[in-house]
Amino acid sequence: MTLPTVFLPHGAGPCFFMEWQRGPADAWDRTAAYLRGLVARLPERPKAILVISGHWEAPEFTVGSGQWPQLVYDYSGFPEHTYRLTFEAPGSPGLARRVRRLLDAAGIASAEDAGHGWDHGVFVPLKLVTPDADIPVVQLSLKADLDAAAHLAAGRALAPLRDEGVLIVGSGMSWHNMRGFTPAFTARSAAFDAWLETAVADPAARDAALARWDEAPHAREAHPREEHLLPLMVAAGAAQGDPGRVAFRDTVMDVVLSAVEFG
Repeated sequence: MTLPTVFLPHGAGPCFFMEWQRGPADAWDRTAAYLRGLVARLPERPKAILVISGHWEAPEFTVGSGQWPQLVYDYSGFPEHTYRLTFEAPGSPGLARRVRRLLDAAGIASAEDAGHGWDHGVFVPLKLVTPDADIPVVQLSLKADLDAAAHLAAGRALAPLRDEGVLIVGSGMSWHNMRGFTPAFTARSAAFDAWLETAVADPAARDAALARWDEAPHAREAHPREEHLLPLMVAAGAAQGDPGRVAFRDTVMDVVLSAVEFG
């Protein structure tokens, strides 16, 4: 069974685990519901999850190889209890080795870090996706040059994992302008999201479109810096010939956010 690949919105800090006071109280409820239902919609339960988060960059693609990674509370200004959240899923040194072998076979340099902890782009959404923390998780970094084509290539190298029971998850945000969560950006975010929906749909044209994502309508307003979009590139690259579709869309804090599923 070949698993799909997914690009999901990981929300704002620990937004799913607190009373949200920066807008409507239910602002993140629909995103949370999407995340909670993700595993049940898959053709089979994953044996492991490989997560590429917008919150870890390294000089070369680096895989977390620890057996029991710690959590990194890399957000600020949130309620005290959100710094005591737990997520006790195991890592998978074996999967980490497999990731490095696949990257090496594709001529892509990589490294590993057994001490790297999971940032909120990993543990916050996965607390909803796998609340029992019973599926091993491995994190792969972004490459610090933030080159879209390089991340598409990394995804293509990792595609065999889909046939090995590994769910490849890009964790970021389709819109990530910290000054752009206002009504002034609603229409612009919708235009960027419409471009994204078209760009991911056709496997034959997808890589070329995504490699030039910064030519999209309002691209640099959506992503002044592209680290939260690049996890999509890895998920798309791993999708190979499978079409992509917007599987979830909502307007949150006045902007349009979406999740994409491939396959």
